[in-house]
Amino acid sequence: MPELHFTKGHGTGNDFVLFADPDGEVNLSPVQLAAIADRHFGVGGDGVIRAVRSANLEAGAAVLDEDDAAEWFMDYHNADGSPAEMCGNGIRVYARFLIENGLVELDGGGTLAIGTRGGVRDVQRNASGFQVDLGRWSLSGGEPLVRAKNLQVARPGLGIEVGNPHVVVALSTDEELDSADLTFIPVLEPEAPNGANVEFVVPADPLVKDGIGRIRMRVHERGSGETLSCGTGAAAAALATRYWAGDGAPNQWRVEVPGGTLGVRMWAAEDGEHVSLSGPADLVFEGDLTI
Repeated sequence: MPELHFTKGHGTGNDFVLFADPDGEVNLSPVQLAAIADRHFGVGGDGVIRAVRSANLEAGAAVLDEDDAAEWFMDYHNADGSPAEMCGNGIRVYARFLIENGLVELDGGGTLAIGTRGGVRDVQRNASGFQVDLGRWSLSGGEPLVRAKNLQVARPGLGIEVGNPHVVVALSTDEELDSADLTFIPVLEPEAPNGANVEFVVPADPLVKDGIGRIRMRVHERGSGETLSCGTGAAAAALATRYWAGDGAPNQWRVEVPGGTLGVRMWAAEDGEHVSLSGPADLVFEGDLTI
């Protein structure tokens, strides 16, 4: 049986199993990917990331058409083996994995273009670790009602697209946020056609301090369950809170998640408003796994 050399990494507790397959020769099934991510019988993680050159993957053709500098593709799958468009924490950990394994170089002022199913994303180093430009965002998915276990009534959500689909729900207190049982999948009415990550958010008091917005968040990730952090979810939560706060709300946000703190920033670009995510990326151990 083939052996797979892997690395375990995480970004604010959102953890991943990574392995290098530059030539695209290791094609694991959803069942095998889910077995690797299993926390009891496998390595354990919120997702599995394969490092493959864009030229050696069918999905990489569109990436190279968009930006021929995107040599590497982040082939990301959720813990249940299903593919995902993007992962904000995962792409920072992926960048560190590529650097530490000598596959790319990224100096302090450089930019690394990485291909994803959601398009090309640019990564840079910063003081907290890495920053990724998540690109343009949009309001999408309407305002579905969201039901979650231990929340007494359904709450309105706000659909936001950040390369992958999110629904953000505002709660009033920390106690309410802590009471939600996210081991159960939140129910959306109407359902999202392709599912969605669901974020529950509580604003800090005061909401803005020193020009930076502050929120606390928990998340149920599509295909993975509750995770300690979700990078694109943090961006979606900050965007939703700014939208609700109205004119004068800041473009910089500090998002507290169970696994740590993430930074979110919005700015105007030629093709529309972009949103970026910054935070740490850590590699914690390596090993060999028989598939």
